[in-house]
Amino acid sequence: MQQREQLIQHYIESYNNFDVDGMLKNLDENVQFENISGGEVNLSIKSLSAFRQQAENAKAFFSSRKQTIKNFQHEANQTEIEIDYHAVLAIDLSDVLKKGDVLDLKGKSVFKFAEAKIIAITDIS
Repeated sequence: MQQREQLIQHYIESYNNFDVDGMLKNLDENVQFENISGGEVNLSIKSLSAFRQQAENAKAFFSSRKQTIKNFQHEANQTEIEIDYHAVLAIDLSDVLKKGDVLDLKGKSVFKFAEAKIIAITDIS
């Protein structure tokens, strides 16, 4: 459990620092990523290279971003974390979400593991 928490903390710290290489360090080559918002899957990625591309693209959306882990809940091959998310938009994302707007959200992420690697991440907000 401690190793999982360390892998997750490294991933989150790398995310907060816009460090894509750090985010990828402990991900499996065939990592699966999903983002679910309001019960709808709005992003689904399968492979390390596709994850890298999305992570690099997403850096341009924010002038700052910070996920704060509130707690860990461990199960057999996965760990769920509750997070507080704070970000400032660097670009207009829609008619509603404009450059300079602050996002303060609560959510959770589910990390699945195999052989000390993260094989899947699901972000839910």
